[in-house]
Amino acid sequence: MEDITQPIQVFGVGQCSLDYIGKIDAYPPADRKCEFFDMVIQGGGPVATALVALARWGVSCAFSGVVGDDPFGRVILESLEAEGIDTAGVMTRKGKDSQFAFIAAEPGRGRRTIFWRRPTGDPLSPEEIDLRRVEQARVLHTDGRFVEASLAACKAARKAGVQVVADADTFHEGLVELARWSDFFISSENFAAALIRKEDPHEACRRIVGLGPKVAGVTLGAKGYVALAEGRWIERPAYPVEAVDTTGCGDVFHAGFIFGLLRKWDYEKCFDFAAWAAAMVSRKMGGRSGIPSLEQVRERGFFG
Repeated sequence: MEDITQPIQVFGVGQCSLDYIGKIDAYPPADRKCEFFDMVIQGGGPVATALVALARWGVSCAFSGVVGDDPFGRVILESLEAEGIDTAGVMTRKGKDSQFAFIAAEPGRGRRTIFWRRPTGDPLSPEEIDLRRVEQARVLHTDGRFVEASLAACKAARKAGVQVVADADTFHEGLVELARWSDFFISSENFAAALIRKEDPHEACRRIVGLGPKVAGVTLGAKGYVALAEGRWIERPAYPVEAVDTTGCGDVFHAGFIFGLLRKWDYEKCFDFAAWAAAMVSRKMGGRSGIPSLEQVRERGFFG
């Protein structure tokens, strides 16, 4: 693939989506009507949203993923380009549909339910990733959705000394293999429980570190997070906020951790910033509306 673009700080490989998010009072039983309100439409996807946060904090980013040539695909691309993210690596599949999600948020309970459809086009292939750009970045971020492409990118990054950050949400074996090629592996509570077949985030961190990463973390929603960082445990409760919608919290948690890596903060500060940024996101509808601005980051004292 011809490299016609400039080096960037963070190269992302993974999902991009268009999200429709609506509030509901409570999740309904079957065969009932449920009225929703305050609907918002935003771009989504774990890596895509993480890159949006990083771009707003002044980090140069490029994204490699898949969209269809449907109206959703155009909106997804426009939402990324509007943030200054390089989308040269996004493949448009002709005659196919883009990833889409409808999300029902329950503000009073701080939770949401996601109904989603994966893109109908072929997965991203290793040949479609500009590995030279990966090798020139400071961080590679992936959610492992396109396993073969993600592994190719991770191997190229590790060989070039580029730090690899993985976002593991829903368990699949490809993510276990991805852990072997990651430096930082931060998973959801659901992934961790599926990995070890029980709810024990500490054991999950130990298991993940045993696969290769030097830092393993598990996000625990309102309970905060647990991490094992080069032999040291880091545990904190979540920042107390009145959560409206938790969409995007995990995505921005990863963005916050990456931002700290780029600024060479210690791991405690990286995770603390990640948790704070994620909490700020939960106060508004959608995964991107509540991303704190760089000015808010400064006011919070993270640069002090």
